[in-house]
Amino acid sequence: MVEDILKHISELSPLWIYVALFFFSFVENVFPPSPSDLVVVIGGSLIAESTIHFIPALLITTIGSVIGFMTLFLIGGQLDKKVVHAGKIKFISIKSVDKVENWFMKYGYQIILANRFLPGTRSVISFFAGLSKLDFKKTVILSAISALVWNSIIIYLGMIFGYNIKKVDQLISTYNNVAIIITVVIVLYFVVRFFIQKKKNRS
Repeated sequence: MVEDILKHISELSPLWIYVALFFFSFVENVFPPSPSDLVVVIGGSLIAESTIHFIPALLITTIGSVIGFMTLFLIGGQLDKKVVHAGKIKFISIKSVDKVENWFMKYGYQIILANRFLPGTRSVISFFAGLSKLDFKKTVILSAISALVWNSIIIYLGMIFGYNIKKVDQLISTYNNVAIIITVVIVLYFVVRFFIQKKKNRS
């Protein structure tokens, strides 16, 4: 699979390679999962071959990531405003939305800054950031910083490893798996602590 993606992308003209980098960076934030990180790594390998250049690739992937992130952010904002508080979505209670809003008001901007390093939750973070009515400009800036740092790392990995993409793919997969496990453990900790505290309050 990796070799097939590499072959197809490397056969494109530089313009279409940049378009592919933008497309996958955007889609990964809106319709996960997608092989966007792998495609960006492949872009890095093509930089090593002088097919494309580092700065344009970094800017394009970052812009694609930010636009994708902000798309769900805006959808979340509209849903909260027009639908959820009207009680039209039965499985999303106003009370639960208020809890999410309070959570994001307390930790939200730190989460936005770290979102690119949290695999499997990027689209969820952007959606609930919109629900929580986080500041638009601040969210754009922090999501851009997060995407810029993450894309710089994986593009650089692609440049170092060149066409040996499988090593980078394995490295990213290992990181994603570890990060997901840590995220699940943290979430479970707070859920258990919440129910224990609730039980104590009832007592």
